Formats: sequence, structure tokens, C-alpha cells
Amino acid sequence: MAVQLDARPPVQPAHRVPRPSRGVRLSRFDTKYSPYLYVAPFFLLFGVFGIYPLVYTFWVSLHDWDLLGAEHPFVGLDNYSQLLGDPDFWHSVVNTLGIFVISTVPQLLLALWLANLLNRQLRARTTWRMAVLIPNVTSTAAVAIVFAVLFGREFGMINWLLDHVGVDAIDWKANRLASWVAISTMVDWRWTGYNALIFLAAMQAIPRDLYESASIDGASRSRQFWSITVPLLKPTIIFAVIISTIGGLQLFTEPRLFNSGTNAIRGGPLRESQTVTMYMFENAFAPHYNFGYGSAIAWLLFALIAVVAAINVLLLRRLGGGARKEDSR
Repeated sequence: MAVQLDARPPVQPAHRVPRPSRGVRLSRFDTKYSPYLYVAPFFLLFGVFGIYPLVYTFWVSLHDWDLLGAEHPFVGLDNYSQLLGDPDFWHSVVNTLGIFVISTVPQLLLALWLANLLNRQLRARTTWRMAVLIPNVTSTAAVAIVFAVLFGREFGMINWLLDHVGVDAIDWKANRLASWVAISTMVDWRWTGYNALIFLAAMQAIPRDLYESASIDGASRSRQFWSITVPLLKPTIIFAVIISTIGGLQLFTEPRLFNSGTNAIRGGPLRESQTVTMYMFENAFAPHYNFGYGSAIAWLLFALIAVVAAINVLLLRRLGGGARKEDSR
């Protein structure tokens, strides 16, 4: 009689992994999902107050949307085609770009120079740094009233000073280029100090060892500024340019308050200083109440800001790359 033996090893009972406790599960959940919960309020608010109005504005721009009417028929891209052939719209675009260039370029250059001064060892540095922000916290209405008096044709101080050097009086509100200069001066006075503090904060993050090494090598203050400060401020300069582009192309309050009268939204009798936002307001609200056409203007303004901001960033990067190549030589 044959006996068959089973040579296989005995089966070990499976090791049972203990179930994680509730505290461990909560800790894992907190580590994995809590960052998303922390940032969710921002995206929720951005979606409600940013994305939704943008999409809704585009939807309205596809309709003949009279604010005083009950029906809003769909017209497709008719508002955009009409807008591209509107000479008043292109007139406002030229005004906006002109004021933007005259105000933004000197503003950022002056802010960079002012920040460099405030970054030095000065007496009462905190006082000076706080003082440059005073124009920004001043009421825009008060600033507009003061500058409207300064640039008055008959009794303005600017024309009084020009008269002392033999220059005839300038009608700052009726002359197109003169109105650009007057409004740009108002904008520069308000925002130069704000940008200077942004540049100053970035300058204080630059290691002092770089300046000490440059001084030992015999570099002057000017050479240190252009070879050390400006290249290391490139990200901050790009940020300031983008913010200034957005604000400069959306200019409304300063030119609106600079022009007085019953129809100041036109920016003068011949629209000398009417910006795109003023033209948008004129069409979307009183006196035309054409909300669809105004929404089309808003979307083209959005596209204009995106294009100009992209061009500015590309130019800054190209200039920065060229400067690095020259330094390497």
C-alpha cells in the first residue's frame, strides 16, 4: 500500500493589515486636499466676478441689446463689424494709446530713478518713502480739479509760466496733443510714487555684496545701477509694465474729470481726449443705451490690452537679452 505525502510547506495565514484609524485618514485627507480648499475661495470669487462677467459681456455683444428695450435680438458679429468701421472708436483708440505712451514711459523711468534715490542712506528715509505715496491716496476728484485749474487757458499757472518764457497760451482742453500732455501729467503725479515703492521693495532684495564687489572693481554708481540694479529688477519691471499697461489703457476717471460741462464724456467738443473706456460708457449707457455695442467695445479693449501687454513683455525681454550679450562681450 503506497502512502502519498504532501511535501508542500504549510500555508501561512494571511497577514491582516490593520485598518488605519480615523485620525490617520483625516490627516491624509488634510494633506492631500486641504491645499485645494485653501485656494478654492479665490477661484470661486474669480469665477463669479471675473469669468462670468467676461463671458456674459461677450454674449451681450452678440445682441442688439437696448437697455430701454424689452427684446434683445441676436445679431451675431454685427456689432463688431460696425465697430471696426466706426471712426469715433479708432479716434478713441489713438487717444488712449497716445496718453498711455506719454504717461507710462516717463512714469516708469521716473519711478525707477526715485526708487534708486530712496534706496540710499538718507535721513528720515521712512518719511520720504511714505511721502511719495501721498499723491496715490489723494482723491482723484480733488486731483482732477487742481490740475484743471493749473491747466486753465485764461488763469492757469502753466500758461502763466509759459508766458514768462515767451510761449503763447495753450488751450489744454481744446488741443488734442495738449490734452494728452495735461492728462498724462495728472496720471504721472498720482502713480509715480506707487511704482517707485514697488521698485524699491525689489531693490532691497538685491544682495549688497554685489555692489561692494563692483565698488572694489571701480564701478561708479551709474555703472552699478545699469549693470546690477536694472538687470536684477527685470521681473519687477515686467510686472510694473503690465500693471501700467492695464491701468493706462483703461483710463477713465482722469480724462472724464478733466473735461467739464454737460457732455464731458465726449472728452472735449471734438473728442480731443476721449479714451476707449469713455467711448464705451457713452455707448453702453447715457445717451445711447446700446449695451450690446458697448460690450463689443469692452471686448476689443480687452484684446487691445492683451496685445499691447504682450508686445511690451517681448520688447523688455529682447532688450534684456541684448544687454546681457553686450555685457558678456
